[in-house]
Amino acid sequence: METRSIADIEGPWVEQPFSSGLILRCKENWHVPVSELSNYALATFVRQRFGLTICVPEANRRIAIGYTDDTEMYDEELEHAVKECR
Repeated sequence: METRSIADIEGPWVEQPFSSGLILRCKENWHVPVSELSNYALATFVRQRFGLTICVPEANRRIAIGYTDDTEMYDEELEHAVKECR
């Protein structure tokens, strides 16, 4: 189980000059251990290419066991995010 967060890989959060849903979602989850992220937040980090060394293995683990948490915007969002980052 991955206990590191995006902050452990990418460094401290840097405040942005503007706000959006994406920025707020990333900021709120920046220090959350990757294994505790929702599928939606994990898919967001994968799509944005943050912490891929820890996010992709966690995403692949969840995909392999069929883990869903009803947070994804659409079915198989996490799987699509992983495929897009290759």
